[in-house]
Amino acid sequence: MKVTIRQIEQKDNASLANMIRTVFEQHNAPKEGTVYTDPTTNNLYELFRTPKSILWVAEVNSKAIGCCGIYPTIGLEKDCVELVKFYLSEDARGKGIGKQLMQKSVESAKELGYNQIYLESLPVFSKAVGMYEKLGFERLVKPLGESGHTTCNIWMLKEI
Repeated sequence: MKVTIRQIEQKDNASLANMIRTVFEQHNAPKEGTVYTDPTTNNLYELFRTPKSILWVAEVNSKAIGCCGIYPTIGLEKDCVELVKFYLSEDARGKGIGKQLMQKSVESAKELGYNQIYLESLPVFSKAVGMYEKLGFERLVKPLGESGHTTCNIWMLKEI
């Protein structure tokens, strides 16, 4: 399987929104107060035109199979960025693709001058949370910033 990792393109909007929502359905994750119902999920290309943000897309045979990026969420310190939209289609999991996407996002955060990466997650995504912990993210007792994802109850931070 030849995987290409590239920046988001406008053509990715519908397929990524569908993939993200499918991941939520597969994990029986809450829909309200999460990215599932966030209106920006349908327009990721436009969202990631924001300065000092980037979304990486993993692609196989011209099909988007995963994504991960960084975004300067409102309310975070200026040297802190949020790791966002980290999702993989079912057939892309367990192949190291998520790790590649995560590494690209961390590299991008460093290149853009950030010193910390924050993320929010849910217990149903325990495999991802375990990966975050292995990569040096530490749990917090309360959220940072204003993501609007009020249902997320796992908050983590990593110094980079």
